[in-house]
Amino acid sequence: MLEVVPRFIEKYFILITVLLSGIALIYPPSFIWIKPHIPLGLGVIMFGMGLTLDFGDFREILRKWHLVGLGVFMQYVLMPVLAVGISFILGLPAEAVIGMVVVGACPGGTASNVIAYLARANVPLSVTLTLASTCLAPLFTPVIIYLLLDKQVHIDFWSMVQSVFWIVVFPMLDGLILRRIFRKRLEPLLRFFPSLSIMVIALLIACIIGLNQKTLLAFPALVLLAVILHNGIGLVAGYGLARLARCSKRDARTLAIEVGMQNSGLGVALAVKHFGAVSALPGALFSLWHNLSGVALARRWKNAQDSE
Repeated sequence: MLEVVPRFIEKYFILITVLLSGIALIYPPSFIWIKPHIPLGLGVIMFGMGLTLDFGDFREILRKWHLVGLGVFMQYVLMPVLAVGISFILGLPAEAVIGMVVVGACPGGTASNVIAYLARANVPLSVTLTLASTCLAPLFTPVIIYLLLDKQVHIDFWSMVQSVFWIVVFPMLDGLILRRIFRKRLEPLLRFFPSLSIMVIALLIACIIGLNQKTLLAFPALVLLAVILHNGIGLVAGYGLARLARCSKRDARTLAIEVGMQNSGLGVALAVKHFGAVSALPGALFSLWHNLSGVALARRWKNAQDSE
């Protein structure tokens, strides 16, 4: 009987996500209370990932340093160029173009590690890419924004590093250490962490929808289309270029997720601070969309791997 609940959640997690999102859209207070707990939720998931990994998995990444370089290159070259190109083709207003560029210039989002986990991609590689792109963000993001928008912005390096450490590195290390010490005792519990991760992600997406209800109900169709194209092309190009570089399917999926999923929270914060609230619209929509597309993609790739 204990297997029934996690099996049900894993089978219907897209339906669960859509249902909770619909409730959040109708009545935002049902989920916006989660906002202060978003870092905790991500930390819980990263702890669960740590319990499923070994330190040896990260040693393997040392032999794949070129993949980290490829991922960072695509993150900071491909995504900003796509933002400009899509905005030009769709003829977006100036404020929306600014928002697209700001999101495109941001590092990979923490949620990408969760999606990689659910998709059974290379989690250690995903975490390493997130850390690398985040540590480079205080340098690359302002430079890209200045080159494309002729506007100087400032990013607090230590604040970003501390955030990633407490949300990603610390809980994952805890999980790794506990598994190393109590491996046999923890085995029965590991079966439940994928379903727990799914529920946390579904709740976080619902929270994001509740927080952006007015934006979504206004339905800025052209900007939403731009965000969907930006995310979608980033995912496809990330996977395709990785395969051209002779990466395995598992690593290519990881690079696709890292490239296609941006730190949209940082994008919103930078847009509001330096350009105004209207320019934050693409970041807010990206925050919603890349989680939904990521969950759907994780389900597809997980099923594909199970059938292999």
